[in-house]
Amino acid sequence: MEKTKITIVKNGPLRIEGDFNINDPEGNAYGLGGRTLLSLCRCGHSKNKPFCDGTHKAMEWLDEPVAFDLPPKKVV
Repeated sequence: MEKTKITIVKNGPLRIEGDFNINDPEGNAYGLGGRTLLSLCRCGHSKNKPFCDGTHKAMEWLDEPVAFDLPPKKVV
């Protein structure tokens, strides 16, 4: 099975592709209807949170997502 892929869309949502589950804070799974691709809201204005409804298109973002390396994981 391929890894799940998450892409940060410039001035847009997080696009998730692959085999995944999405749970609410209590651990209850959202019914995804068999989808293997969907978008999660990053702008905070979707009426269908946590899912993207395209509202970000009306927002003025100054978002330039560029990949970078995180520092090494802290070992406790």
